[in-house]
Amino acid sequence: MNLPESTKPVVWGAAGGAVVAIIIGFAWGGWVTGSTARDMRAAGAESAIVQAFTPLCVVKAEQQPDQIALLKEESRYQRDNFVVDAGWVDNVSEKYRSEVADSCADAIAEGMN
Repeated sequence: MNLPESTKPVVWGAAGGAVVAIIIGFAWGGWVTGSTARDMRAAGAESAIVQAFTPLCVVKAEQQPDQIALLKEESRYQRDNFVVDAGWVDNVSEKYRSEVADSCADAIAEGMN
C-alpha cells in the first residue's frame, strides 16, 4: 500500500505523540499497570482492616487495666506479641492479626503517655 508523501509526517507525529503520551501518563499522570493496581488494592484493604479492628482491640485492652500496665513494661518490639497472647485480637483473621496487634499496641502505648 502506497501512502501519499504528505501523510508520512502525520503518521510519524501520531506515533511519536502516542509514545510521549504513554511516557507522560506513566511518569506523571498516575497510570499504573494491572499488577501495581492489585498491589495497591491489597495494601488499601489491609490498611482498612487494621484501622477497623484497632479500636476494638483497644476496647478489649481497656477492660483489663492490669494487662495494660504489663504491656507498657514490654519492649516496643514485643508489644504486638503481648497483644496476641492477651487475646485482644482473637477476632481478627490470622492474615492480619500481627498488623492489628502492632497498631493496637501503639495506640495503647500512645494513650498512656
